[in-house]
Amino acid sequence: MKFSRSKRIGIILLGAVILLLVIFIFMKRSVDTLYFNARIYTLDDKNSVANAMVVKGDRIIDVGKEQRLRAFYRATQEVDLKGKTVLPAFIDAHCHLLEFGLSKLTVDLFGSKSETEAAERVANYLHSAPLSQGWIRGKGWDQNLWDIKKFPTSHSLDLISKEHPIYLARIDGHACWVNSKAMEIAHVTKRTPDPEGGRIMRDANGNPTGVFIDEAMKLIADFVPPPSEEEMIVAVQKASEEYLSYGVASVQDMAIDENQFSLYKKLIDEKELPLRIYASIDVESPLWNQFRKSGLLIGYGENALTVRAVKIFLDGALGSRGAALLEPYSDESDNRGITTLSADSLELLVKEAVESGFQVCIHAIGDRANRIALDAYESVQTQKGSDLRLRIEHAQVLQESDIPRFAKLKVIPSMQPVQCISDMWWIESRLGYPRVKLAYPWRSLLNTGTIIAGGSDAPVESPNPILGIYAACTRKSVSGIPHNAKDAATQFYLTPEGIHDSSDFEDGWYGAQKMTREEAVRCFTSWAAYAAFEENLKGSLKSNMLADFVVLSDDIFTVPVEQIPDIFVEETVIGGKNVYHSERK
Repeated sequence: MKFSRSKRIGIILLGAVILLLVIFIFMKRSVDTLYFNARIYTLDDKNSVANAMVVKGDRIIDVGKEQRLRAFYRATQEVDLKGKTVLPAFIDAHCHLLEFGLSKLTVDLFGSKSETEAAERVANYLHSAPLSQGWIRGKGWDQNLWDIKKFPTSHSLDLISKEHPIYLARIDGHACWVNSKAMEIAHVTKRTPDPEGGRIMRDANGNPTGVFIDEAMKLIADFVPPPSEEEMIVAVQKASEEYLSYGVASVQDMAIDENQFSLYKKLIDEKELPLRIYASIDVESPLWNQFRKSGLLIGYGENALTVRAVKIFLDGALGSRGAALLEPYSDESDNRGITTLSADSLELLVKEAVESGFQVCIHAIGDRANRIALDAYESVQTQKGSDLRLRIEHAQVLQESDIPRFAKLKVIPSMQPVQCISDMWWIESRLGYPRVKLAYPWRSLLNTGTIIAGGSDAPVESPNPILGIYAACTRKSVSGIPHNAKDAATQFYLTPEGIHDSSDFEDGWYGAQKMTREEAVRCFTSWAAYAAFEENLKGSLKSNMLADFVVLSDDIFTVPVEQIPDIFVEETVIGGKNVYHSERK
C-alpha cells in the first residue's frame, strides 16, 4: 500500500508524538513521597499556596498543583493529607534547650502563686526524692504573679531544710533565691559587696535576704555542681520531644558553653538528636576562645548543628528590675537597672566577633541597654559593613528615636511575643506611662521595614510557637484579656494614676502594636531562618529546601483568632522523616 507524501509525514509525526509520550512516561523523575490534598502555605516571596509537594531524601523537590506534580514525578509512596494545613516547620529563634530540659528534672516553680506555694513545692520535691547530700535546684518562680509582689527570702526555704543548699532560679534566669545553707557554702555575708553588674538584695540591716540578681547570682551559682552528662542527655531528649510535639524542627540556642557543644555533637554523631540547632556561644565561655581560632561550624551532621554566633549579655530583666533603663523604674525610683558591660567593652567584644566572622546576638531588654547596643553596632557597621545580620535579643523596651535605627543599621530584633502577654499584667507598674507604650513595640518596628525573629526564651516561656503567634497578633491572654480598659483597670497592676487612655486596651494590650497573622507566622518560620543566615535551607517550602514541615489541625490563617491556641500539630516532618505524630483527634 502506498501513501501520499503528506500522509507519510503525518504518520511519522504521530509516531514521534507517541514515542515522546512513552519516553516521557518512563522518564518521570523518581521521588520518595508525594504529599497531596493539602493546603500548603509555602511562605515563599509570593506567599504561594499549593495543594501538593514532592520530597526526595531530606529535600523538597517541587511544590505546586497536584496534577502537574503527578505528571512529572513518580513517587514511591503517596500521603493524602485530607485537606489539612501545612506550614514550614517552626523555628524557635531564641531558647535555652538544655536549661529547658533540665527544668523538667528539677523543682518546677512555674505558675506558683505565692512564696509559700513555691516553698511547698520545694518541700514536696525533697520529700518525694530524698537526698543524703547535694543541692536542690529549681526554676520558674515569679514574684509578679504573687499577691504580695515582693522578692522572697531565705527564711521560707530555711524552714524546709537547713542541711541541703537550695538554689532556685527566677523565671527569667536573671535572679536566684537561695537558703542560708547555700549562702554559707558560698561564704556570702553582710560584708560581701555587690559585684559589678549585679545586686544582692538586703534587709534594713544590710544582711543578704536570699535573692541575688544578675552578676550577683554567680556568687552562689559557682558553688552549684553542674548536672552530670547523663542528666544532660535526658534533659535534651525531654526538651526535644516537647519541641517536636509543637512542630519545631530548629532551635536557635542562646549562650551555649563547651559542655553543651560536646553534648550536642555526641548526640548528633549517635543520631540521638532529632532537632536542628543553630547555636550562639556564651562570650564568657572558654568555647568562645576555641571558636575564635577554629572559625565557624556550619551544617555539621547533615545540617543538624551550626555554630556561627556569639551571645553577649548587656543587662538584666524587667521582672527583677535588672533591665537597664534610661530613667528610673516607676516602682523603684532609685533604680535604673544594671548593665553588665561598659559601652567600650561591649564595642570591643562586638568588633572581635565580627572580625572572626561571627554573628553577634546582644541581650538587651531596657531602653538604655538597647541604645548602648545600637551604638556599638553602628560603630562596627561603619567600619566593617557587609551582611552582618547583627541581632538584639529581646528588645523589649525602646525609645521612639531608636526604633528606626534597627532598619537603618539592618539590626534584627529577636523577640519573644508570648512574653508580652505574660508581662502585661504588671509591666506598666514598672515602666509607667507613656514609656510602657513602647514595650514590645512590634508594629512600630515592622513599619520601619525591619523583620522580627520570633522565639520563646524557653524555659522562661512555653516553647509552643502557636501560642507565640497568637500573642503576636492579639496581645491578649488565652482567655481574651484585655477586652477593654475595664479589664486593665481591674486585673492589671498599674501605676497609681490608673488608665490614661482607654483606647489602648480596646483590642488587646496596647493593641496598636499587634502583628498581622502572616507577620506572626513568618516570625517563627522565614524571618527566623533569615536571622540565622538559613533562608535558603529553612523557613519556606520550595524546591531544594530542607523537607521540614508541619501538618496542623486547623488553618492558622483562617480560624477565628481566638481559636488559634486550640490548634495543635498533627505531624512534624524533619528532613523528609516523620518524627512526631499526634494521638489527638
